[in-house]
Amino acid sequence: MANVWPMVPLGNLLKRVKEGIELQDDVAYKQTTVRLWNKGVVLRGEQLGKEIKTKRQFRIHSGQLLLSRIDVRNGAIGLVPSDLDSAIISNDFWTYEIDQDQLVSKFLALCVTTPSFHDEANRASSGTTHRIRADEEGFLQIQVPLPPLGEQRSIVARVEALAARVAEAQSLRREAAEEAEALFTSAVTNLLFDKKHWNNVDFALSKNKGAIHSGPFGSDLTHDEFVESGVAAIGTRDIQVNKFVLGSGWYVTLERFERLKQYQIFPHDVLVTIIGGSIGRFCVVPENVPLAFTTKHVIAMQFNPSIADPQFMSYMLNFHARCQETMFSQTAGSAQPSLNISKIKTIEVPVPPLEEQRRLVAYLDGLQAQVSALRGLQGESARELEALLPSVLDRAFKGES
Repeated sequence: MANVWPMVPLGNLLKRVKEGIELQDDVAYKQTTVRLWNKGVVLRGEQLGKEIKTKRQFRIHSGQLLLSRIDVRNGAIGLVPSDLDSAIISNDFWTYEIDQDQLVSKFLALCVTTPSFHDEANRASSGTTHRIRADEEGFLQIQVPLPPLGEQRSIVARVEALAARVAEAQSLRREAAEEAEALFTSAVTNLLFDKKHWNNVDFALSKNKGAIHSGPFGSDLTHDEFVESGVAAIGTRDIQVNKFVLGSGWYVTLERFERLKQYQIFPHDVLVTIIGGSIGRFCVVPENVPLAFTTKHVIAMQFNPSIADPQFMSYMLNFHARCQETMFSQTAGSAQPSLNISKIKTIEVPVPPLEEQRRLVAYLDGLQAQVSALRGLQGESARELEALLPSVLDRAFKGES
């Protein structure tokens, strides 16, 4: 189907607005930014005029079109919301009034989300790699479809209805994934163990020297000693719940590691994060771990292989309510919650016979695989749903069904 709507340059529909102001030291100003990929015009922060270095700024108003001349090619464009009326911007942003006699604001807001618009905005930008900026003349030459006002409003209404359905579908998928996680936690907590099987972590640790250790503290290892490659320094980002992910990107030279060997980790060690928002995450070190050592916010444990299966311990410490309760009861009320070796040793954990531990690991591995598969499907469908609206709009504006 051929597109019957006229294509009109933005310059025929927009009027540049520059409402310059000089900031007053004792006045609080809302500072504005535009998120990439059409994620909206948002508050960047609020400061007194005396705290803002550049005193010459520009005021914006609700309903105006605002864009970043640096990142409009990356979708940094949108309508100013009502809660940012009279906020300020720097001269790296452009503001436009929309000709309401020709163009419905929300229709334009849809136009600028399409891949074809991003392509045109990219072509209207130029400069070196780190200083690419939009050229206003080129930007205003970008053409957008201009159906009659009634048709514009109809399209907006249909898209908003579709967006509501997409949001509902995304919410249902998130809820399904969260429920699956909760069911897994419940499944672990509902495992019944004889009273005689409950002990503290210290009971199951190896008696080898250094069976439990944290990393180097203070000046023993500083960030300026990290290099681009070498021996991996394990941080909190490498330790996810029941999953080892080597991703901190911290390394030291082999020569430096020679003085840190006492902190080395080995396959089947159990690692735990001990401070901050990541506190209390456990995982098992895999067989293929490269040469690596713990940093100060990570504790490594080596369990007695004749008493405890490391994967079983990781499952229990991460998910069993009783283990979690005895762990976090030791951090309650602290301004900066943290764990240490003494606290970890006293965490209560079930230690049934090894054969039973391994049977339960196989059972929980199966459940975890199902949860991971569901999470993967949720992430995949979320990406598909997120791409649906721009794709639908792009086809519609090209006159395709």
